[in-house]
Amino acid sequence: MSTLPILFEDAEALVIDKPTGLPIDRPRAGGISLENYLDTLCFGFQRQPMAVHRLDQDTSGCLLLARNAKAHRRFAAAFEARQVEKVYLGVVAGPVVEDEGTIALNLSKISSAEKGWRMIPARAGKPAVTHWRVLDRKEGMTLVEFRPETGRTHQIRVHALAGLGAALLGDPVYGTGEGASRTMLHAAALTVPREGKAPIDATAPLPADFAALGFAEVLPETEPEAEPKAEPCPPTI
Repeated sequence: MSTLPILFEDAEALVIDKPTGLPIDRPRAGGISLENYLDTLCFGFQRQPMAVHRLDQDTSGCLLLARNAKAHRRFAAAFEARQVEKVYLGVVAGPVVEDEGTIALNLSKISSAEKGWRMIPARAGKPAVTHWRVLDRKEGMTLVEFRPETGRTHQIRVHALAGLGAALLGDPVYGTGEGASRTMLHAAALTVPREGKAPIDATAPLPADFAALGFAEVLPETEPEAEPKAEPCPPTI
């Protein structure tokens, strides 16, 4: 099995460019998952690397792996303390009138026999904050840069629908599922601070399906470091 593209590598960390369609955990029904690639990502180290955070199966881009348990604990703590800078690109399936802003909508999980589970905005839910800005507008679609301050499950997907007025293109849960073969969300950049050494800094190239919609490569802007916050940051976006 071929290896996955490597965006960053040193003695304690790897950042891979996760392809869309690859789940982090092995599906209950079986099939390929990240686990199938771990042996090819050892690169001379005895232990398999471990995923530090999570991306939805459809979401492509930067995924951080730790090469040992000690590094995994440090990186996980950085996520929990909101010290990690995450930049996502998403194609919103509709026009976004304003150019930038911040969405602060608490999120809660619901489930039903008909629709399964999903996240919804709810006053009693967990705090969720996403900063965003429009990068491009094209034929009824909007390319948006998302910088989530928290990391709630499906945060960007719900915030796009509830905060920007339209779901991400191709999203079958919060949108119509039409217009693309997958939910159009890409983890474009990841920066993880490290004490005593240079930060982990990775950027994932724009996927082909974004380019096929007419959107060009966009490099995330560097922002000043924010003061670390202490609230935990759950896994999947």
